[in-house]
Amino acid sequence: MNDSNASDPLVGSPEGLSQTVSEVRTFFERVSREVGKVFVGQDELVTTALIALVSGGHVLIEGVPGLGKTLFVKTLGRVIGCQFGRIQFTADLMPSDVTGAPIFDMKTQDFRFRPGPVFTQLLLADEINRSPAKTHAALLEIMQEARVTIDGVTHSVPAPFLVFATQNPLESEGTYSLPEAQLDRFMFKAMVGYPSEEEEARVLQMHSQKVDMDTYLSNEVANVSNSQTIQNLIQQVSKINVEPKLLQYINRIVRATRNWPTFHLGASPRAGLSLVQGARALAAFRGRDYAVPDDVAEIVLPALRHRVVLGAEAEVEGLGIDQELRTLLKSIEVPRT
Repeated sequence: MNDSNASDPLVGSPEGLSQTVSEVRTFFERVSREVGKVFVGQDELVTTALIALVSGGHVLIEGVPGLGKTLFVKTLGRVIGCQFGRIQFTADLMPSDVTGAPIFDMKTQDFRFRPGPVFTQLLLADEINRSPAKTHAALLEIMQEARVTIDGVTHSVPAPFLVFATQNPLESEGTYSLPEAQLDRFMFKAMVGYPSEEEEARVLQMHSQKVDMDTYLSNEVANVSNSQTIQNLIQQVSKINVEPKLLQYINRIVRATRNWPTFHLGASPRAGLSLVQGARALAAFRGRDYAVPDDVAEIVLPALRHRVVLGAEAEVEGLGIDQELRTLLKSIEVPRT
């Protein structure tokens, strides 16, 4: 046994794996509880965001204005204790406003790199689809490789690096479609809908007073983690067991999207990786050291809905992507594990 394996309690150690599950589940419960002090409802958003958090993935959050998307990400940043940054995307935002750019230093009579707002750990890309394609492209490298290359020089961002982007529905005025290459870099796309009557009443009760939100978060929400803990959890979650039968199940789901009659574009292999890692995290959240088909089924919609494209005839017929994905999932035989 080499030193790296000897120092890792997860390698060949059921006790270590059980401890990992306990730690991940405790993290999920504590973060969910603290977020719930400020953010009401939206269970899919909370769950998918936390899955992505311990999987090292990015999340695209879509919903009409006023549903608390920005508040959720700010609250999450406070709870997990990571360095938080925000970019408000607008039609005139330039790529250099995102990544940073060289500036001339009068003292040294030379150019030096001035980092942009992407040099953080938890990045809120607010209303990302209000900027044109050239600005979106500035995020492609950093979302995939956690680094920025300017004038041939590579600059790494702090780890962990996670993007939580919000966008308005495409029917909204002044919005642009995100390119497929960027959509595919998001692990999940979470849909935020209107709250129930009871949840909306709680929102009115909690947030009807004019208070400074930063002060409110500092006073009411506890910090329960830090960046090092998040990095450790990402490593630990990757050790959760996924049986070969389950991998085949995921592979069949992803490949079926490429031949589904109502889809013009199917999901990429990266979608399968998102399902595998997402199922691992969800299993740990549920207190198991192994993933099951139900874990996969629970995250199929957020993992695939932004990676497939409806054909023209399906759009004319008024079919929806989520509806078609549910039908597709029912057509795939579920393995016995």
